[in-house]
Amino acid sequence: MPYQSGSSAQRIRIGLTGLAFAFLLVLLGSVVLRSSQDNSVNESTNAAHNAAVNETEPLAELGVAPGSSESTNNSSTNQ
Repeated sequence: MPYQSGSSAQRIRIGLTGLAFAFLLVLLGSVVLRSSQDNSVNESTNAAHNAAVNETEPLAELGVAPGSSESTNNSSTNQ
């Protein structure tokens, strides 16, 4: 069987193209999974923070913040 140099180079090129495609596919999947995990972590952190604020500050449940400006306090008492 005679040696064909063209088929060897073509096999190498196809193999490297396949490896590059697999690498890009894994990279894309990693980016998608990481962004969804970041969103869920941010949502759970915000929920935990809001729960902690509501438990430790009873005025926060009423919508009254300590040290708020005079105009805010006057407008709420006029209602």
